[in-house]
Formats: sequence, structure tokens, C-alpha cells
Amino acid sequence: MAARRDSAARERAESKHSVPGRGAGSGEKRRGLRALEGHESTVEPDRIDGVIHQRVRLGIVSALAVSDSLSFRELKQVLHTTDGNLSVHARKLEEAGYVKCSKRFEDRVPRSDYRLTASGRKALRRYLDHMAALIEATKEG
Repeated sequence: MAARRDSAARERAESKHSVPGRGAGSGEKRRGLRALEGHESTVEPDRIDGVIHQRVRLGIVSALAVSDSLSFRELKQVLHTTDGNLSVHARKLEEAGYVKCSKRFEDRVPRSDYRLTASGRKALRRYLDHMAALIEATKEG
């Protein structure tokens, strides 16, 4: 229970810091935003998809993007995370419609398989394009 509270608090803190003008280092973020305003493409750091941007969730969608599907155990091994952590982040991606989970029993053992949905694949592509544009704008600035 405490781990879930800590995770929720950490996510709130992360979301605070992704909004310009709030949280620690806001002066630096404002300067960075001013540098990006004149960039040719519309690069808005505060428009990053917060569902995908979290480290474990980005790992899940990235792993699923190169596989037809992965089991819970396979995702856990690839991402080097705990059952609870993976479960919470996979559920968040499910709620967003980015990931589909199918559950079944295999030799009386529950098995959960995950796959990336079409909207999840589109969101990942949009996220990667956005990050590439931010990187390019930073290099030019």
C-alpha cells in the first residue's frame, strides 16, 4: 500500500515538473521554452504525452512495438521491474487504450499477454516524433 502511495506521489511530482512555470527549476524551463518558441516546427515541451513519458510505461510500449505480444513475465524480465510496478503501469496504459491485455490459464497457471493497440502505436510514433523535434530544436539552439 505504501509503495502505491509513493508511486502516486512520485507521478504527481513528475507531472508538476513537466509543466513550465511550476516546480523546481521553473526559471530554467522558461528560458528553454523561449529558445524553442522561434523554432521552425511547433515544439512544445509541455505537450509531451505524460502516459508514455514515464520510464516504465515507455519501456512497455517500446518493447511491445517490436513484438506481436509479450507476457507479463517477459515484460518483467525485459524491464527489470517488480510485479507491482509493472502491473500499475500496464494498467495505466490499458486505461489510456494504448495496450490490450488478454488473460488465460496455461496448465492452471494464469497468463497475461499484452499487445500494443493501433492507438498505442500511433501515440508512440507521435511521442517519438515530438522528442526528435525537441532534440533537434535543442541542437540548433
